[in-house]
Amino acid sequence: MFMKIGGAAFGLMLPVFAGYVAYSIAEKPGLVAGFVAGAIAKEGFAFGKIPYAAGGEATSTLAGVSSGFLGALVGGFIAGALVLAIKKYVKVPRSLEGAKSILLLPLLGTILTGFVMLAVNIPMAAINTAMNDFLGGLGGGSAVLLGIVLGGMIAVDMGGPVNKAAYVFGTGTLAATVTSGGSVVMAAVMAAGMVPPLAVFVATLLFKDKFTEEERNSGLTNIVMGLSFITEGAIPFGAADPARAIPSFIVGSALTGALVGMAGIKLMAPHGGIFVIALTSNALLYLLFILIGAVVSGILFGFLRKPLDK
Repeated sequence: MFMKIGGAAFGLMLPVFAGYVAYSIAEKPGLVAGFVAGAIAKEGFAFGKIPYAAGGEATSTLAGVSSGFLGALVGGFIAGALVLAIKKYVKVPRSLEGAKSILLLPLLGTILTGFVMLAVNIPMAAINTAMNDFLGGLGGGSAVLLGIVLGGMIAVDMGGPVNKAAYVFGTGTLAATVTSGGSVVMAAVMAAGMVPPLAVFVATLLFKDKFTEEERNSGLTNIVMGLSFITEGAIPFGAADPARAIPSFIVGSALTGALVGMAGIKLMAPHGGIFVIALTSNALLYLLFILIGAVVSGILFGFLRKPLDK
């Protein structure tokens, strides 16, 4: 039952992600077109790859290949841009301006976005598949190397498409490993994702003279974010000082991913952070590896950070 509920929730991830990318560009009229772009990216529909019913079953040769978060990201930008273009160039009588935002923009935006996505999905699905194949190839070799790569990817954009690509790859390993006690890959991904926010806290605690009072208060908030596996808590620090923050986060996250892979710690949950620690195969060691990565990242970030201007 819980798997069904979780599956339904995660099934909304790509449509909602693309929808709000479009919303950030075209506001409310872009939402529907963005949702559709994300849904098409998820299903992998493309020209020449649209399955049709034959006796109630879709033809396997025409089954689409999901373009994942990369496709949803591109689709969200396309949807937002198309809705903006329609808003600018399609003119209606003043008496119909209200209907334009409510009906015309979402309708035309959805139609145009849908057709464009059928073409965009072709290269994006190929890129997504190649990336997953590369990561899968690493998994067949060294768990430590895979932990390093996925850990680094998690910290590169902290919630962006690279982060989500690593996360989705991790969740994809869960189904096949439930009977064996969980996934080492998923454990490495979640542990690495907890590192950047916790590293922010460590840096603001140990290097107080390099952070404003507001940033130090934000560091306290990042304790909760990190323990909850919400990597996005570190985004303001990464955006403000990317040359120092992001490499620091990558080092700590990659280190934690490597340690989890080396120890072979398994996890049976796709999310939850500290709240699902009981579902790991070695909770104490798991927490220790997260702490090590956070301390290394925090010290590195604090050391590299420039002092405040006085």
